[in-house]
Amino acid sequence: MLDIHQTNVRLNFQPGETSIMRLNNKVAIIVGAGQTSGETLGNGRAVSLLFAREGARLMLVDNRLESAEETRDMIRDEGFEAEAIAGDVLIEHECHHIIEEALKCFNRVDILHYNVGKSEGDRELSTLPVDNWDDIMDLNLRGFYLCAKHVLPVMRDQKSGVITGISSAAAVASGTNMTYKVSKAGINALVQSLAVDNGKYGIRVNAIMPGLMDTPMAIERRAREMDIPREDIRAMRDRVVPLNKKMGTAWDVANASLFLASDEASYVSGIALAVDGALTARVG
Repeated sequence: MLDIHQTNVRLNFQPGETSIMRLNNKVAIIVGAGQTSGETLGNGRAVSLLFAREGARLMLVDNRLESAEETRDMIRDEGFEAEAIAGDVLIEHECHHIIEEALKCFNRVDILHYNVGKSEGDRELSTLPVDNWDDIMDLNLRGFYLCAKHVLPVMRDQKSGVITGISSAAAVASGTNMTYKVSKAGINALVQSLAVDNGKYGIRVNAIMPGLMDTPMAIERRAREMDIPREDIRAMRDRVVPLNKKMGTAWDVANASLFLASDEASYVSGIALAVDGALTARVG
């Protein structure tokens, strides 16, 4: 069942004890801060909770406002600061509005974390409807481009900022989700270009490539489509992970995201960090 404290990050501090917080007073926009309903925690919600516990002030964005508000309320219940807004990353002016709202609330933007994606509708190329291709590419890649496009002027003026896009191990590994793979490989390529082009402004840009994760988005859909119990899905996925034969959790993605967003990664830019229990180590 869902456990929002299932993480190795220390939790023995009180709100206001800022000296140990790695994102103290940073302003972070989390795009995809809600989550699919399910038994476990999603990546966007875990990142939001962890960033708040490390001192960040958060603008939480989701196309389902009620889901972002659930994340916001969890954060506020712990005594930290967060706002929630609805946003559709497929519409450019809404991506601009997200940045404007963060500036209105917090006067700056230090971190953009893009945690939006889908693979539903993907299939083998010769039978793939063009609408399915467009839907997956738009949400996974075009949305990241649009959000980055509209936050970059703010970060350039500040001479600092961190942009992180959630890619996937699928970007570099074989699999059946062809369009999903291409879209996530596109995130990795865009991250490299943005990192090089914006380094002179003090902006770092990175990607995270999660492997097989025990999140609602990964488990619930497969259980529904395959009409088998969730635990059977988990067992099948666990078996192919080299590290301990166990999937990762949203906290693994959150911890990696925290590192990349923090000053501890001040010389890290342009990478695609695999968080996958050595799954992609098999490539080649």
